[in-house]
Formats: sequence, structure tokens, C-alpha cells
Amino acid sequence: MTTYTNFTVETDADGIALVTWDMPDKSMNVFTVEVMDELEAILAQTVADEAVKGVVFTSGKSSFSGGADLTMIRGMFSMLAEEKARDPASAAQKLFDVAGRMTWLFRKIETNGKPWVSAINGTCMGGAFELSLACHGRVASNSKSVKIALPEVKVGIFPGAGGTQRVSRLANAQDALQMMTTGSSLTPQRAKAMNLLHQVVEPAELVNAARQMIKDGLKPVAPWDEKGFKVPGGGVWTPAAAQLFPAAPAILRRESAGNYPGALAILKCVYEGLQLPFDTALKVEQRYFTQILQTTEAFSMIRSLFISMQELGKGARRPAGQPKTEFKKVGVVGAGFMGASIAYVTAAAGIPVILIDRDQEAADKGKAHSEKLVAEQIGKGRMTKEDGEKLLSLITPTVDYAALSDASFVVEAVFEDRNVKKAVIEAVEAVIPQTTIFASNTSTLPITGLAENSRRPDQFIGVHFFSPVEKMMLTEVILGKQSGDRAIAVALDFVAAIKKTPIVVNDTRGFYVNRCVFRYINEAYDMLIEGVPPAMIENAAKMAGMPVGPLSLNDEVAVDLSQKIMRASIADLGGASVKPQHMKLIDKMVDELDRRGRKNGKGFYDYPAKPAKKSLWPGLKELYPQKPAADVDVAVLKQRLLVTIALEAARTMEEGIVTDPREADVGSILGFGFAPYTGGTLSYIDGMGVKAFVALAEKLAATYGDHFKPTPLLKEMAEKGQTFYTRFDPYGEVGKAA
Repeated sequence: MTTYTNFTVETDADGIALVTWDMPDKSMNVFTVEVMDELEAILAQTVADEAVKGVVFTSGKSSFSGGADLTMIRGMFSMLAEEKARDPASAAQKLFDVAGRMTWLFRKIETNGKPWVSAINGTCMGGAFELSLACHGRVASNSKSVKIALPEVKVGIFPGAGGTQRVSRLANAQDALQMMTTGSSLTPQRAKAMNLLHQVVEPAELVNAARQMIKDGLKPVAPWDEKGFKVPGGGVWTPAAAQLFPAAPAILRRESAGNYPGALAILKCVYEGLQLPFDTALKVEQRYFTQILQTTEAFSMIRSLFISMQELGKGARRPAGQPKTEFKKVGVVGAGFMGASIAYVTAAAGIPVILIDRDQEAADKGKAHSEKLVAEQIGKGRMTKEDGEKLLSLITPTVDYAALSDASFVVEAVFEDRNVKKAVIEAVEAVIPQTTIFASNTSTLPITGLAENSRRPDQFIGVHFFSPVEKMMLTEVILGKQSGDRAIAVALDFVAAIKKTPIVVNDTRGFYVNRCVFRYINEAYDMLIEGVPPAMIENAAKMAGMPVGPLSLNDEVAVDLSQKIMRASIADLGGASVKPQHMKLIDKMVDELDRRGRKNGKGFYDYPAKPAKKSLWPGLKELYPQKPAADVDVAVLKQRLLVTIALEAARTMEEGIVTDPREADVGSILGFGFAPYTGGTLSYIDGMGVKAFVALAEKLAATYGDHFKPTPLLKEMAEKGQTFYTRFDPYGEVGKAA
């Protein structure tokens, strides 16, 4: 047996070497430079050892591998920035060589002359699946934990270590393109049906089945290295391909509005690569990969959606020196839709929950929400009956506040009314121990004001969940003026326990996400009042990269909620805080027309009974004189929608509401889907350059109003040539690429 830092190699009596990947001090195996060096050494060792007849490659952890390590990705960008500064001419060549390291290591495995079989026992993503594809045999366990994917497109790049070439030579082109351009996960059964796996076996049989493939005489040659190999479906020059390839870019454009260079590169790699010998095709892929790595989109998406998201998820903002909280019991007060959903995700994390409401019937109704969600999960095969029963057994509905006496964390999720919340805070604090942290789930009420009702404001914090809680990945942790470090640490531990990504924000009306969301919706009101056809507003938003148009989004959050927020704003801040035309529009929608949004089946859209789809309410264009479509510049509509949100994000940084640019970026994408290809609100500004953004904002302000005026901070940053990631450097390493 040979032991490396990250691998062990054990050769049995049959001459089969079992290579087990098990990285110390990591919960999941990932590719690092050290891992690739060791893999190369193992390859050389097994090739040189005549006793070795073949290799079975597997993981010693419950998952197989998550792909590349974020430090390696960051290192690649740091290297590129340093090389560009030192020698711009050679920077791309250096990146090309680094980007090809994995490609040619995997090709070496594929052509080493001895059979390799990958035994996949859990999540197998990105580079790990590309390594498996370079093995001569692939076996996966039929466990529910096995998920196979090439998800790189979701972070702005694409499978650049042979993935585009091997998948398109094993599966038919349409399935291959679908898998890679969406980054979607495959079950082992689906992967086998696509010809990406040879066998799916019981977990206990996994390594034996892999060994058996070698004993049965598995050829150490990839199909494409055999004479006479034909691509599934006949390749590029067939009638079927003549239908697929011209349509593919159009379909991609419909889905992504041409905003994702990495997705388009997949089509190019497959179309060009299938016409070339395999090694040349790998070189084409390597060139495209190098090109994509240099795009603003790839840099911004990798930074926000891969690096920052992992850092925030692992507690980048957690105060140092605070012990980690193990949650033995959590209380949720308020069993309405939000409270019931919070109880569900808490129980799904294996934590017992006390769900309290004013009467037993209301508390039971809250638990029934979880029963419905569990039934849906079982129906879809995503949960076993036993797991469902276990989850539900963790939720105790009651009216008795005394049940909270040993809870380590209590979330209040009652109606958005200061007096109702005051009564709950007092009732909870009467029974909980001094060590329990109290969190208020509120979307609009400032936490500092609510904490005035608490006897222990340092133990009081805001935790803002987004609806539907079980699907939305983001949670805002809101600090009141007196919230202490322990309260922050416990709140972040809770968010991590329920597998959400937290952002920490200081107290303000609307916090971070809702402030940005209402800018987006308000810009749509302006457009409507100007006479821009409603369909153009919604389509421009989607073309700008937003998941839903602002009018559709307003229907989802409820038009009468907008009315409440606007009226509260006028009451607290005065009439100038809301545009009179906006108030008039929303009052008409709610009070005169009873169009409150999706919840009452009519808002900016009409919601007919299923299966009919929603459609824009025809009466909308009767409210204001309509401009001819030809007189509306779609490019300007797109700019207005993105710039107004980005300006609000910049204001929150200037006001010290958000203090870390990673949180502004990740929060905007996870919270309301801000155009992901930009990397988030602040990366959108940094990506075009603060100077260019200020000029664009000034141009928009001249035509569309003062709310587009760049802030003093932005003007100062433009003058100094700063970015948000240098000015508010989250890594404390200004001068290095982050």
C-alpha cells in the first residue's frame, strides 16, 4: 500500500490497484495543484509497475468530488492579473498552459495503456466527472446521493478539461448540449441512459463491479481512439445535425438573451470539436476555455457564485472567538405561511421545533403546511416515507410559550405590526433563559426599533427569510444597534444549519434586498407612466438578465403590499419619499380595480385557471397613452432597470448598511435574481468600470430623473480609479486580484 497526502493506492492479488481519494481536513474531495501532482505520480507508478493490470479510482468520502477547489480558481485569476501587469503579450499563453493542465493529465490517463475504472459513490461534479469520463469504465452506485453534473456554466465558464468533447462523443449531441448548457444534475439512471455510465449497481457492490470490469478484459482504449469510431447520431454532417446546430444558438439566445459567453462556447466546442481528431478537438476546447476565463462575466460569476458564496456559507462574517452552536431545540412563534415554512426547513435540518400560535388550531395548521411539503417530496421521490415521518415528528405545534424554556434560538414570524411583535417579544422573553437568542423575521420594520421592546437588546437580532423559504437560498441577518457578537454568531450558525447563504446587513428600512427590489419595481412604474408598452418593460428586463419582469415580480410580492409600504414611507418620512404618480397608480390598482396581484388572481397580469398561462392585463395599456414600440429604445430600458438597482446597492454601501461587496453581490443574485452574468450589483458596476458607470448614470439622470444621479461615493471612486472590491476590500489584500 502506498500513501500520498490525498490518496492511498492498494494493489490486490489480481493486480488491480484501488486508488482511494480522501483529502485530509476536507469534507469533500476537490482538485488542487497538489492533487493533480499526486495523480500524475500515481499514474506513473501504476504504469511502471508490471504487477498492476488496471486501476479502480474511487473516493473515501461519502461524496465523490465537487470539482475544482476555489483557492485554485482564485489562484488562476491572481496569476492572470499579475502576468497582465508584467507581460501582457505572454499572459494569455500562460493562462492557456495552466488551463490545459487538467485536460492533458486526463488525456494521459486515457492513453496510459492500462484500464482505469471510475467508481462513483456520491456527488460527482465538474472536473471530477471529466476525470471519470477519461477513465475507460464508469460505474456508479444507485444511491440517492449520487448526482452527476457538469455545472460550470452556472459560474460563467464551461467544462474545459475534455468535458465538451467526451460527452458529445458518448451521448447524442442534443442531450450533450442540454446537459452542459444548463449545468443540470443527472441521476445515475439518466447518466446510464445517455451512455455516460456503463453500470449502475448497489452501493455495497460498487468497487467489486469496477474490479470485475477490469477482470472481464476492459480495453484500455477510449472509443474515439479506435479505428472507425463514429459519433452517436452520425456527427455534424447529418440531416439531424442540420436541424440541431442552426437551432441551438437560437434556443440558447431565447433562454439567456446572449448574456452568457460560456454557454455559447459549449456549442462552438461541440460543433467544431466533432469535426476534428480528438487531440486537436481538446486543443480547440482549451483555446475557448482560455478565452472565456478572460471575460468579465466569467471573472464576476466565479467570484460571486462560487468563491464568495462558499466563503459566506462557511461563515466569512462570523465574529471570531464565538463557540459554534449546536441547536437542540428551536422555537418559531407565528404559524402562518412564513413561520410554518421556517419550521419546515428547521426540521429538515434535523432540529426539533416548537411551533407556537395563539390557538391550537392555528398551530396545527402551521404543521399541516409541512405535512403538505413532505407529501410533495415523497410523491416526487425526493424523500422516503421514513424520512418524511422523522421530519414531521420534530415539529411540535402548541400554544404554550413555556415549551420554549430550553430553546437555544427563537424566531418570531408574526404579522408585520409593531404592537403584535411587542406582545410576542415580551411573552417569549418571560420564559426563555438568558442565553437564548431572539430573532425577528421582518421584511420592513427596523430591528433597532423592535429591540426597544426587549429586555436584552444585545441578544436580539433580525433574520429576514424570503418566500418560499424552502426554495430561496438567501437569508438576511440584520443587526440592530445593540446586537452583540454572540447574537450574530448564533444567527449565522442557524442559517448554516438550515443550509442557507447568509448576508449580514445593518439596520435600515427595507434592509438590503427589498430596497433594491423596490427600485426595480419603481422603475417599471415610471416606464408605465411614460407610456412604454407593458410587454416591452417585461421583455427588456428578461433580456437584461432578470429572471422575471418587474411587473410580474410586483404581482408575486402583492400590489397591496407595495401600497402598504408606500403609505408607511409617507407616514414616517414625508410625502417626498414616494412619487405622487406612483401612489396614484397603486391606489387605482388596489382601491378602485381590486387588482392585488397573484394572490387574488389579478394584478398587472391576469391569472386564469390552470393550465392556461398568466398574461398581461389588457387594461394596463389603457391607463396611460401608449408610445409606439418603434420609439422605445430597448437597450435604454435594459440599462435603466439594471442601473437603478445597482445605484441602490451602491447607496447601501455608502450608508454602511452593507459593508462587504461580496454580500451585496451574492444577496442581489440569490435574493431577487439580479442578472447573474454580471456577478451581482456591485460587480456590474466594477465590471464596466466605475467611471463608465458614473457617466451612464449621469446620462440617464438627464432624461429620466434625479434618482439616477451618481452618489458622492461613486464620483469619488471614479476619480480615484477604484472598484468596490478595492475600496471595500473583503480580503484585506488590495493590490492582489481577488
